[in-house]
Amino acid sequence: MEGFRRRVWAVPVAVAVLLGAGCSEPVTRDAAPARTEAVPAQGPVPAQSPAPAQSQAAPHGPPLTQSAAEIRRTVGSLRRVDDLPLYEMTFHGSYDPEAPLTEEELAAPAGAWACSLFALPAARPGDRPLFGRNFDWGPHPAMVVHADPPGGHASVSIADLFYTLGSTAPPDLSDPVTRRRMAHAVLLPFDGVNEKGLAVGMAQVPEGGVPPGSADRPDVGSVRIIRLMLDRAATVDEAVAIMRRYDVDFGSDPQLHYLIADAAGRSAVVEYARGRMNVIEDRVLTNFTMTGTGKPARTADNRYRELDAGLAGARTWRDGMELLRRVAQGHTRWSVVYDLADGTARVVTGKRWERVHTIPLRRG
Repeated sequence: MEGFRRRVWAVPVAVAVLLGAGCSEPVTRDAAPARTEAVPAQGPVPAQSPAPAQSQAAPHGPPLTQSAAEIRRTVGSLRRVDDLPLYEMTFHGSYDPEAPLTEEELAAPAGAWACSLFALPAARPGDRPLFGRNFDWGPHPAMVVHADPPGGHASVSIADLFYTLGSTAPPDLSDPVTRRRMAHAVLLPFDGVNEKGLAVGMAQVPEGGVPPGSADRPDVGSVRIIRLMLDRAATVDEAVAIMRRYDVDFGSDPQLHYLIADAAGRSAVVEYARGRMNVIEDRVLTNFTMTGTGKPARTADNRYRELDAGLAGARTWRDGMELLRRVAQGHTRWSVVYDLADGTARVVTGKRWERVHTIPLRRG
């Protein structure tokens, strides 16, 4: 996720840790997320599946066969029932009950991000321009980061601390080494808004046609590019121009696409497909490739359709949070609605909708 190889300025940072974990834990040592050619843990598994009888030997496909939508539904259904721990899951898709179950199949990586984002312009007098997102991933601690870089725009953002600490455990704030590592989260915002009303968030997207790099453009990590936009852009056009100046390096991490919105009501999706960077006018982002699609294809995605339809009647941050509640997954880690007029972030962790953290752009 980190591919930026240029000098980075010093940035004053104030941080607040969000360690709330909901009861839905699709990515744990006890239950791994389902995917095509992978199987969620189901209790003890024999080290080797018994070989079929010679007379019944036949080629087998993968143990599980699932579409992307079925993977999301399966992963989203996982929940922790009690502290045995006992888990519950509803499997969606098909499977081969005779296929060998190998460690290679069980350890296959899973693309379990199922993020949902929207931009809501202020369409009527008294409305506030809003930007919302659910971040759906593993049970990692998260952190709110306030930054005010010299010569740049102040911002508030949220980061997944796993990518700074390399651990899913809550950090020990009494350890100075840990605290120093956490300070680097300023470089890895997963979503955020700046003082100019420019908001950015990302979501996983299927691999597809990243353009070749150029010697004229520096490399930048797929999350670091969000930091550059928050620091330097005030409008969607300025943010897109910044993205064009860099080669976004996804490395071994999932490919991402981005929803960008500004206080004037503009919004756009930026994604890499068909060998180029594509800018698509839209206000909703989930996890399918949007390049070359129209409204019918986009609304075939359940979460896209729910958000797109719901935005017509939304006006307040509470309306935005309700939309996020409707499309939340079993593994939603945080839900945030940013006010693009004043930079306020309203955050819910682990789908505890009754508890909303109200976080100003600047920490007092």
